[in-house]
Amino acid sequence: QVQLVESGGGLVQAGVSLRLSCEASGLAFSSYTMGWFRQPPGKEREFVASISWSGRYTYYADSAKGRFTISRDNGENTVYLQMNSLKPEDTAIYYCATAPTRYDVASLDDYNYWGQGTQVTVSS
Repeated sequence: QVQLVESGGGLVQAGVSLRLSCEASGLAFSSYTMGWFRQPPGKEREFVASISWSGRYTYYADSAKGRFTISRDNGENTVYLQMNSLKPEDTAIYYCATAPTRYDVASLDDYNYWGQGTQVTVSS
């Protein structure tokens, strides 16, 4: 049984940093591209960042470039999203997901397993 569990979300003030974690189990973690998506209130889920199986390559949405950093620890079966200089528009439920494809994939259809999400709320 594949399971992905996100953690690290919460209510924070604008300008601070937050690190999200996603621990995976039930699959060969190091064989999958890992991605982060987010869904703002009342909007559709959108791509944030992805990382190749080895961690050598990363891919970011324009909204994440320069502020967010995706990384992974294959020994711990965990992918991270470091979020700096948070803005109110970053408020969303953040999801991690796996993809059996190359790293530069932003389509939801490319990802086969999903976590339940963690809420990030940024106040001004």
